[in-house]
Amino acid sequence: MADELVNVTIEGVALAVPKGTTVIEAAKRAGILVPHYCYHPSLSSPAVCRMCLVEVEKAPKLLPACVTTVAEGQVVHVNSAAAKKAREGVLEFLLINHPLDCPICDQAGECELQDYVFQEGRPRTRYAEFAKRYNPVEDFGPDILYVPNRCILCTRCVRFMEEVAEEPVLNVSERGDRAYIGISQRQALDHPWAGNVVDLCPVGSLLSKDFLHKARAWDLDKAASICPGCTQGCNISIDTRDDVVVRIRPRPNLEVNRHFICDYGRSNYRWLNRGDRVEAPLVREGDRYVATDWDTAFTRLQQILDGASGAAVLLASGRASTESLGLVRRMLEGFALSAAVQVPIGEEAPLPGIPGLALRRERAPNLLGAEWLGYDRDWDAAMRAVGDAAVVVVLDADLTEPELATLTGASGVVILLATVASTSVARAELVLPVTTMAEEHGTYVNRDGRIQRFEQAKAPPGMARPAWWIAGEVLEGPGSDASAPSTAAEAFELVAEHWPGFEGVSYGDIGFAGRLLTPAMAPSPSEAAR
Repeated sequence: MADELVNVTIEGVALAVPKGTTVIEAAKRAGILVPHYCYHPSLSSPAVCRMCLVEVEKAPKLLPACVTTVAEGQVVHVNSAAAKKAREGVLEFLLINHPLDCPICDQAGECELQDYVFQEGRPRTRYAEFAKRYNPVEDFGPDILYVPNRCILCTRCVRFMEEVAEEPVLNVSERGDRAYIGISQRQALDHPWAGNVVDLCPVGSLLSKDFLHKARAWDLDKAASICPGCTQGCNISIDTRDDVVVRIRPRPNLEVNRHFICDYGRSNYRWLNRGDRVEAPLVREGDRYVATDWDTAFTRLQQILDGASGAAVLLASGRASTESLGLVRRMLEGFALSAAVQVPIGEEAPLPGIPGLALRRERAPNLLGAEWLGYDRDWDAAMRAVGDAAVVVVLDADLTEPELATLTGASGVVILLATVASTSVARAELVLPVTTMAEEHGTYVNRDGRIQRFEQAKAPPGMARPAWWIAGEVLEGPGSDASAPSTAAEAFELVAEHWPGFEGVSYGDIGFAGRLLTPAMAPSPSEAAR
């Protein structure tokens, strides 16, 4: 049954919204932001900050937009003189006790108090002294610091821990102008999802130790991406400074992770900044490797593939994109292929207040995509097949010492598509530098069958290129009618041509919210194995 619609007018914009919609959410649909602090769409609305007061015609007083639902024929004024005066008063009261330490505050440039004061606050304060004084910094947990002086008591952090994490370790202690966010001395903010309180804080009161004083907000470049930590597929923003990843934050997607990410995913970025990267194609000449150009590397790769026959083994990382997994597999379609995807296993950590949201045991973001492309989870079986294979291709997999020893003893030719140098280089005939997911465009398929795009966040080192680009160049080789893809979107089209599960889907269709592939679209195991 369709939702009953209600006709309202907000700042002169007429629109119809579902019955029960709050004024603040209805205003968003009209393209109007109602200033707010305590309100958050994934938390309850206590209406304590009084920042979202709006004028509703025929109402006797200003109403909080976060808890006022729309009514038929309602006319709302967000920027009327009365509403602006009320917000100006709220901001003045907040600034009575708020320290002016913006030059040293990590939140500067992303602070909602800064934004609203600049937008509509008083030009100067009428108070000469600050009344509130607490200890400068309190340690709340493994990664979280609390600065009471800056706190505006929006209570977002308290409500998140109570309602979403369901671990009520935070509270509002004391009352009046002495109130602050408290925590028991016997407890710590160490929940697997506790880092979200830093994102929820509208000012610089809750800080991440990991990001502390790393960069100013205006120094950061931001890219929309997908968390590579597990099969959940949480939407994230990768923040870089001078081509170094310094922070990962959640990006809203109501169908996948709402507004949150786990602490494991939040801290899982250091591997993107490793300094031991392979930066040029390496060709083996006797007992040493010689750096070369891509044309020479492709000639050598083509010679290897043309001169070998029989069985091949493809060992791929679960962090590889759909495009890379698909085209590298197509590059080896002339062999009797055993393809496996690496699936590290960890502990599962659900977020109790959000059904279906958890840090998953399978730490492979593209596990389902790999399986749809014909890859097997049986990593041990693929390693056993290495000994009899004519060609072994390793696609950025993290190999253990025993697995490296297995490669060393292989009778066939070993080709590495690698991001970092390792001892396995000593056995490979060819080492080709590939990019990480932060250095390329691509897609992942999460555990629910939702295909999602990630964008390039930083420049690749040296001559590193996406694995799909390398495979595409080989597929375009002599005697082929195919043309090499120049973009990830073109690479995806080549994958979609070969595997029915992705047929009829384009980058434009996927967008930035992803697209759920229906079970009918997903390939059967026999189709995926082709």
